Amino acid sequence: MQYLIVRGDPGIRKDAVIDYDGEEHVCFSIQRQGDYHGPDEVQLWCTIGTPDEREAFEKRRFVPHWLDVDSIDADSLDVVTARP
Repeated sequence: MQYLIVRGDPGIRKDAVIDYDGEEHVCFSIQRQGDYHGPDEVQLWCTIGTPDEREAFEKRRFVPHWLDVDSIDADSLDVVTARP
């Protein structure tokens, strides 16, 4: 499980499936940042993980401050399923 900051909006929503770093990940939660007073384009702060990590996410069996953080442009993100 990790955080992924997406610069721009590729049209994904919660439970979307993306191909990131050569693996399929599920977007467990998405927070939209920067609509009003933020940068020029919106940022999506996503908590992503593999499907077998869903139970750990739902039961909060992780420390959010210890998750790795990566960022990517929306154009570079491969979307498998945008909305379930």
